[in-house]
Amino acid sequence: MKIRELGERALIEHIARLLSRPVNKVIEGAGEDDCAVLDIGTDRYLLVTTDMLHRKTDFPSRMTAQQIGWMSVAVNLSDLASKGAMPLGVVMAMGIPPDTELSFIEEVVRGMDECASTYGTQIIGGDTDSHDELTMAGTALGTVKKELLIRRSGAKVGDFVCVTGNLGSAGAALLALDKKIPVSQEILKALFEPAPRINEGMALANSRAVTSMMDISDGLALSLHDMSKASGVGFKIYENRLPVHPEIRTLLKGREHLEASVFTGGDFELLFTVAPEKLDKAKKACPLTVIGEVIEMGVFIEKAGRVEELEARGYEHFKKLD
Repeated sequence: MKIRELGERALIEHIARLLSRPVNKVIEGAGEDDCAVLDIGTDRYLLVTTDMLHRKTDFPSRMTAQQIGWMSVAVNLSDLASKGAMPLGVVMAMGIPPDTELSFIEEVVRGMDECASTYGTQIIGGDTDSHDELTMAGTALGTVKKELLIRRSGAKVGDFVCVTGNLGSAGAALLALDKKIPVSQEILKALFEPAPRINEGMALANSRAVTSMMDISDGLALSLHDMSKASGVGFKIYENRLPVHPEIRTLLKGREHLEASVFTGGDFELLFTVAPEKLDKAKKACPLTVIGEVIEMGVFIEKAGRVEELEARGYEHFKKLD
């Protein structure tokens, strides 16, 4: 079987089955959640996450070197945010084509440092080697109090489904670039310099109102299916409740609007569920929008009064063939 016939998520599950079972100190291991969670014998868990990005597939052509560096750190910090964790540091390995200008790499590093420092952490090490295309492999470390750890699992029937920020900004920017449609710098920044919700994640964890959470960098629909599988529940969301930037409502119409806000990846917002009686606590933690509720099974969206199944589609490496 070819990898492209399997799909990214199925590949990860397959790899996880080949690995030795986690030892007692590993609370969550490969393929189980956004981060590996390790018990280090204190009142906190140590969290570890890693992501690899490539010049050809992950960085739009208009991204600057500084934005490439920012993105490479942000994608890792977003995983920590989904667990309510505080970042400790980021290790970054760079595969660099030998003919790359030194000034370009200097800007990449400045972007890495800027993103890390913005969210209260720093680049603490890494590696460089020669590579055919620019490749950025980051690993982020974080900690969270044991009683505050939030998993993808834990959602209960009747919980509210919530998100931070706006949806579809990154997807709309990508569509606009493809079609050469003028778009504001604010929308482009959502694609080129995404903001990992570190502060919001920690505040939500401290509120003790959240029952499950993950980031939606791979798209809202795919993330809902991931959480549905992890929690053993279903979800129903409402198209008219999805928070979308006013510019995007003007820029995109109909199917394109839904494609950007639900199926296209790139938004580093948090998707989470909240116990109904604790919604006020969650609202005090950070701005949020209630977009639906947890149901017994299935993943659905209500559009113009009609309820439809929501396809498990989003950004995924090694996309499965139809």
